[in-house]
Amino acid sequence: MHIEKNYFDNLFNTVMDVKGKTEDNPKARMDIKEYCRRKELWLQELQNGKIVKPKANFSFTLDEKREIIEWVKNLRMPEGYASNLGKREDMNEGKLIGMKSHDCHVFMETSIPIAFSHLPERIWKPITEISLFFKDLCSGKLLESSLDRMEENILVTTTKLEKIFPCGFFDVMNHLPIHLVQEARLRGPVQTR
Repeated sequence: MHIEKNYFDNLFNTVMDVKGKTEDNPKARMDIKEYCRRKELWLQELQNGKIVKPKANFSFTLDEKREIIEWVKNLRMPEGYASNLGKREDMNEGKLIGMKSHDCHVFMETSIPIAFSHLPERIWKPITEISLFFKDLCSGKLLESSLDRMEENILVTTTKLEKIFPCGFFDVMNHLPIHLVQEARLRGPVQTR
């Protein structure tokens, strides 16, 4: 679950563009200018010499962030399923604070596809696929055929995400899910470890 929490934190903070926690920072944007051709993500210099970071198509505006945080605040889970996520919101900054591993696990597997449904489909689908990957990986039974399918799908999903997010998003933690299927083959379902 700690891997899932770290992945969730990277994904959520980058899409919500949380100041100081996003992987979409000026250094990542400079890397984009140097290594790839996505001009819409390049840093722009204004006439007064100030450098600005244009809004990325994978991130939300402040109003959209507040709408999502308001939705999380009103979200109710069954008793004992997860903590009250509404207490973990910061409406002013548009972020969630102090989420435990289990909270991230529940949010990643059940709520991310709904919360991020306002994103363009080419961005929303891979995020939903990674959510379903973690949900399948944490299921009680793992069939060999489903592990084969998951292994193929996670490679494709990671490639799709690499086309969307900046290079800085892909640290070691975000490439780790590729190896989790092999670990599940060797050690069995998460619940039995």
